[in-house]
Amino acid sequence: MAKPLVFVHGFACTHADWRLQQAQFSTQHPTYTLDLRGHGATHARPEDCSIETYGSDIAALLEGKDLKGAVLIGHSMGCRVVLQAYLNAPERIAALVLIDGSFQGNSHPVSIENYANFAGQLFAGMFLSPSELGAAITERALRLPEVVGASLFPRMARWDAENMERALTAVKAPLLVIQSTYLNAERKRVALKAGETTPWLDLVRRLAPQARIEIIPGTGHFPQLETPQAVNKYLAELIDA
Repeated sequence: MAKPLVFVHGFACTHADWRLQQAQFSTQHPTYTLDLRGHGATHARPEDCSIETYGSDIAALLEGKDLKGAVLIGHSMGCRVVLQAYLNAPERIAALVLIDGSFQGNSHPVSIENYANFAGQLFAGMFLSPSELGAAITERALRLPEVVGASLFPRMARWDAENMERALTAVKAPLLVIQSTYLNAERKRVALKAGETTPWLDLVRRLAPQARIEIIPGTGHFPQLETPQAVNKYLAELIDA
């Protein structure tokens, strides 16, 4: 039976980040990609943009379309959204996939005074070398309304502190973690090497021991676009299992 697939993008991104996955999987599975509130074509009040609201929106999608046995795939911030959706509607979710996720820590206050500077530096560091793809994604991030970006990112950090450990512990479904980068002690994003671990991956192993962890080395923060063959291979293995 074909499993519904729901893809959730990251901070200051859009549904377009999943185009290479949608092209492969939509012929055999009901596939849903969407723009979260405040992103892309979905307009919203800044106060409605949070991990809690986004997770509720995904749960409402599952209920509204009566989707059962769904596989939820999140990238970056979207990892938090699919974990929140699992907290809201575990009975409708067959498996979770977290792509290049992270954990901001148990106490990580964030205040953004200049969103354009913040986003420019944040996204510039997501790619290992300059590229047309990186330039396009950074330019798109700068189009996120400042009132959304400046309030959403601190809420994301707060969600990590208040909910991440609880959410990972709650997951009883199969969990696939695909990781390509991490933020080092200097908050610089670097590529992972095969066999390496990070505090985020250690947290996953401790709280969700059933997780399958796959490293894609030599890749930036957007492996679904930079190395889609590897990402799609791991997704297919999970979906077909």
